[in-house]
Amino acid sequence: MELKIIDKTEDEMHLEIIGENHTLLNMLKSALLDDQRVQIATYDMKHVSISDPILFVKTDGADPIGVVKDAANSMVAQCDEFMSIFKTAVDV
Repeated sequence: MELKIIDKTEDEMHLEIIGENHTLLNMLKSALLDDQRVQIATYDMKHVSISDPILFVKTDGADPIGVVKDAANSMVAQCDEFMSIFKTAVDV
């Protein structure tokens, strides 16, 4: 995975996420939309097998880089919680 900031202002960012697909982007978009600071979170992928997704984030004035970092940390926490619950379920 490689990240490339295409455009950034105080409250908006276009971020190309090279080498990823809908799996990561849907989860990231969902985590962003759970954040009260986020007004818009969406992504565009011209063609799944030949283009890389471009994430667009618009905030209420918060730094979009910090908001994406927080969303990524939220995703990690959700995965950790799932692993804990899953381990308990399969160890029974």
